[in-house]
Amino acid sequence: MSDIQSETDLVYVRDEMLSQSPPPHRESGPVGWLRKNLFSSLSNTVLTLIALYVIWIVVPPLIDFALVQAVWSGDSRDVCTTINQGGIQPNGWFGACWPYVKDYFAQFIYGRYPVEERWRVNIVFVLFVIGVVPLLVPTAPFKSINLIYMAVVFPVAALLLLTGGHMEFESMIGIGRELAPLGSGLDFWIEYALLTLVVLGIAYAWARGTGAPAGGLLKLVLTMMLALAAVIFVLSLDLGLEFVPTSIWGGLLVTLVIAITGIAASLPLGVVLALGRRSDMPIVRFACVVFIEFWRGVPLITVLFMSSVMLPLFLPEGVSFDKLLRALIGVALFSAAYMAEVIRGGLQAIPKGQYEGADAVGLAYWQKMRLIILPQALTLVIPGIVNTFIGLFKDTTLVLIIGLFDFLGQIQSSFTDPSWSTPVQATTAYFFAACVYWIFCFSMSRYSIFTENRLRTGHAR
Repeated sequence: MSDIQSETDLVYVRDEMLSQSPPPHRESGPVGWLRKNLFSSLSNTVLTLIALYVIWIVVPPLIDFALVQAVWSGDSRDVCTTINQGGIQPNGWFGACWPYVKDYFAQFIYGRYPVEERWRVNIVFVLFVIGVVPLLVPTAPFKSINLIYMAVVFPVAALLLLTGGHMEFESMIGIGRELAPLGSGLDFWIEYALLTLVVLGIAYAWARGTGAPAGGLLKLVLTMMLALAAVIFVLSLDLGLEFVPTSIWGGLLVTLVIAITGIAASLPLGVVLALGRRSDMPIVRFACVVFIEFWRGVPLITVLFMSSVMLPLFLPEGVSFDKLLRALIGVALFSAAYMAEVIRGGLQAIPKGQYEGADAVGLAYWQKMRLIILPQALTLVIPGIVNTFIGLFKDTTLVLIIGLFDFLGQIQSSFTDPSWSTPVQATTAYFFAACVYWIFCFSMSRYSIFTENRLRTGHAR
């Protein structure tokens, strides 16, 4: 029986691999992608159909208004009005009036900045691009030099070019005016020296409370105050440029100045406030909590209104702050409070073992934060940080309440020109503004996603 079975059994051993078979058509290609991402279940199918219906309602009319029915050339309102309105378009026409945007484009960018001096604004834009692009590219070399350029060189150069220099700095609280010899012009510098002593005292108290070396921190603070004094001295010099007051700045220039300054100031301030709120020093923790909760509990529009209307009432007679400077300070402090809470969330997400490990190897407080804790915490909260930046960029439109004509405010001011007054003027202007804001905000969002993927903050498995 076994002999018969051995003769009839077939044994087959493959000596070469078969070529790989293609996946089923329903699981690959466009059909597979649609089944997996849009029609994977009944609920997803319903949501997809609703989304397609909304797109069908919104997108075609938008394209028809902005592109198909739009007017692209002309030199007066006649090209953007119908026959019944005194123009040349057929009755019932509704499209974008791009000649109006073209005619006002320079004003939307520069505001009332003098035409013959706008080359200075263009140079500032170029200097900013030269500095920020290599800073955002991970593989770009000389990061430390680039960071110094963006933190020190560019702000000073931009301020000199935009204002023209020869700025006057006067006594802020009146103490310097009382102590300085009459006519010496040293009242501001006396108050600045007193401010430096106060800042050094705060730094010393912080160092003693956190256990950090006081000498190094005091040297750092003193160096920063001396550098700021040098910048102020340079700004007071007459460099031969026409002085352009900030009251005539406007357009996208003001929007970018407020947004970039707020972003650059809110992140380090937010880090300090977040660390202070988690400090073991009761006074520091209480001060940071009060600061954060106060600014988070007050609307930004109220902050701007108070800085413009109420702040001058508390200053000594003859002392005033630049209106744009007041807006910059208010926006930076307001955004720093929200940034502090975002960063505090990242600090709380770090396992306790990271803190204990840093303490075990003998790292001081600032070494532990700089080398171990903050790199991990900031990486975890990149979406929250960028979200705060995007909100700050859009909140710059609120400065119109204190008389600063930002990009949106400059657009609204153009509505008073009767030469371009048409029924589609406001719609075209707001559509153009929405596109500009979307480009900036979407760019920040995409770079945030790129950074998250590069650092693997999602902890993909």
